[in-house]
Amino acid sequence: MSGKIKLLYLCTGNSCRSQMAEGWTRALKGDAIEVYSAGLETHGLNPGAVKVMAEAGVDISSQKSQHLDEFMDLDLDYVVTVCDHAHETCPLFPGSATVVHHSFDDPPKMARTVAEVGGNEEAQLDCYRRVREQIKVFIQTLPEGLER
Repeated sequence: MSGKIKLLYLCTGNSCRSQMAEGWTRALKGDAIEVYSAGLETHGLNPGAVKVMAEAGVDISSQKSQHLDEFMDLDLDYVVTVCDHAHETCPLFPGSATVVHHSFDDPPKMARTVAEVGGNEEAQLDCYRRVREQIKVFIQTLPEGLER
């Protein structure tokens, strides 16, 4: 028994926000939290998320997009939904997992909007960087922040 909190980040596609949250948690709170991430679907790992996390010194390139079903038998302490869609459709988990909702903007969607108005790659990556930093701030509050 590790004594660590078992936490799953849940998003729609497990490609970006939940992956960044998993990476930050492992890097910043790995001593206290056993972390996983999953999606209601699997969309693959988002290259923009990998790039901006690497800029911050966190390598998430070996993480993979996983479906929620892979974790239904895991005795989780917390499930943190990081997007509104996942929160609205979050299934019931066996055991006593507490579901916490902390939504973050969708970087790929924001980057598409920036691209549509002529924003270059740097401007598009800035969308990912902004959310990366918001996620980091949230992770820094853990595990106490889960009780709020």
